[in-house]
Parts: sequence; C-alpha cells; structure tokens
Amino acid sequence: MIDPYIPQAQLARLERLVTVGKVVVVYGPRRVGKTTLIRRYAEKREPDALVISGEDMGAREYLESQSVDKLKALVGDRRTLIVDEAQHAREIGLNLKLLVDHVRGLRIIATGSSSFDLARRTGQPLTGRQYTLLLLPLAQMELRSIEDAHETKARLDMRLIYGSYPEVVLMESDEQRRMYIKELINAYLFKDILELENIRYTDKLRRLLQLLAFQIGRQVSITELGAQLGMARNSVERYLGLLERAYVIYSRHGFSRNLRKEITKNRRYYFYDNGIRNGLINNFNGVALRGDTGALWENYILAERLKRNLYTGRLSESYFWRTHDGQEIDLIEELDGQLRAAEMKWSPRRNARAPAAWRRAYPDSAFEVIHPENYLDFIA
Repeated sequence: MIDPYIPQAQLARLERLVTVGKVVVVYGPRRVGKTTLIRRYAEKREPDALVISGEDMGAREYLESQSVDKLKALVGDRRTLIVDEAQHAREIGLNLKLLVDHVRGLRIIATGSSSFDLARRTGQPLTGRQYTLLLLPLAQMELRSIEDAHETKARLDMRLIYGSYPEVVLMESDEQRRMYIKELINAYLFKDILELENIRYTDKLRRLLQLLAFQIGRQVSITELGAQLGMARNSVERYLGLLERAYVIYSRHGFSRNLRKEITKNRRYYFYDNGIRNGLINNFNGVALRGDTGALWENYILAERLKRNLYTGRLSESYFWRTHDGQEIDLIEELDGQLRAAEMKWSPRRNARAPAAWRRAYPDSAFEVIHPENYLDFIA
C-alpha cells in the first residue's frame, strides 16, 4: 500500500522562500496538492500558523476589507498567515500588501489554482513583495521516495496511461483512475478559464485540446487549428495562451542560432500530465494496444524533465530542433552556453546518433537517447 502522503519536492523550497515581508504565491493546476503542501508547512509551525480559505465567507470579510485594523484582528498574535484559494477574495493583492506593510514579522503564503487566476487578484500591489512557486502533478523524483527501482519500472505503463496526479497515483484500480480523470476533466479543467475569461464555448476548448493531443511531437500550425475549429487565428492563439496559463499544456519553440535550414516559427505543444491527455481523447488502452506509444513516451519524459529542472532550480532554456529537410531532435537544453540534446525513443536503435546537420552545426553539444532502460537518471 502506497503511503497516503508522498513527500513533495517543493516543500523544502517553500520553507526557504517564506520570509518576513514577502508573500509566497503557490500556483498550479487544481488537485495537484497545493492544500496538502501548505498544511504540511503549517504543521511544523503550529500554533503560530493561521490557515484560512478564500472560499470561506467569514474569512473573506477580513481579506477584502482594506482595513488595517480588521486585517490585524484577523492574524492576531500569529506570525504566519496562509490563505488557500486566495483568488476568491476581491482585492486580495492590496490586502496582502497592507498586511505585509503593517504587521511586523508576518510571513504570508497564498495559493491559487492557476497563474492568471491569482495574478489578476494579486498583481501590481505585490510588485517586489512576492515570490512565486509552481506546483505540478507528482514528479518521478518525488515518487522515488516511496518506490524502489523495481516498483518504478513496474508502474511505468501506468504512468504513461494515467499520469501522476496525487490521487491517481494512490488509487488501487484502473477503473478508479479512469473515473477520477474523467471527473477532473469535466469538473475542473476548464473551470478557471470559463469563470475568469468569459469563455462560452467549452466544446471549442475541449476540441482544441483533443487536436493537440494527436499532435504531440509535431509542429502545430495555428492556421490549420483555426480551420479545423472554425475559429479565427487570434481566437485560437488566445485559447492556447489561456490553456498554458492554466497549466493544462505548455509549448516549446524551435532552437536556432540563425542557421538557414532550422525551423523556429511554429511551436510544439505538450501536456503536463499524460492522464489528462488520454482522458481528453478517451483512450486508456494499455501500451501494448496503442499506436501512439512514442507520443506518450515523449510527452511523459519531457514533462518529467521539466518538473525535475523546475524543482531542482536548474534554469535551462528548453527547445525542440528541426530542419526543413526533416532532421529533428525532441529536446534541446541550453544552460550557461552549453547545449544538451536528447531524443525520446520507446524502442531505440542501437548506436543511435544525433542527426548529421546537428553534429555539423553544434559539434560540442552532448547528445543522448532516452529510452525505458535509462530514463530514470534523466528525470529523477
């Protein structure tokens, strides 16, 4: 039986960032464990920590007051204030600024379900007074604390199909996982966008994501997406931007140092979680029964690498690489002027090498193929 609490990598970073006079804003998709994270933090500081929810009407009376006296009365003698779901309180940024400026020794954490959700409500008032922390579905580097190498490899197919949302990981049957992912998509995936951006066409958002789900690892044409959806190009771009800011998908640009043959115009889009991707296209078949295993593998490894780099503070820039004659590499990372290239292969060829054009243009770069026998060193 898996431990019901899986140690979160961002907890240590949260502890480092929480300081007097600053607000730490924790972003991320719904249901990835933000509330669990802040409660674990608070447990170590009881009875000093006050945890309240922006969904609580009584708490909102204070959080929306813009009254220093009322805000002081809210925190009392506590010196750690944690506001979960802070986006529900109006003018939350201004009120948190008042707390920071007028309550000596106060430390503040606020959580929100996505960046544009909470940013709209914190925004300018907290300029220079906040740190941000992104929380995503569980990373393999976190799961290794509860699994040995044999268990991890045995669960690889499950991760490719059902992803790594905390409750999905803890569930004991695939039927439960399928039902949970479907509910997550239907109840939460579009909630922030619909509420905050006055989007009426949920079916357009869903169809857009379905189209992207079938194009993992390929350049996406905004014009073609618009034609398939019956939408103007600027509307498609707006929807894509909102889905990125809600942490459903993320994009990568093509890498180039101005070589004429390199493609940089179009982007590639990936999902933060394989389970969400498969739920959107309603395909939970096992790896052996699928024709898209290569796409699943690429999406999984890139998302895990992203989480690893984020959680360890490795600030590399990430791209894909492709030439007009079809030579390509899935991932290029640039850090301190050094290039590292990686190709994701579910069934790699022996002695695989980087494309010839890449070797000629970037002879000093590192290159590796990531496959099921060596992937753990790359992501965990």
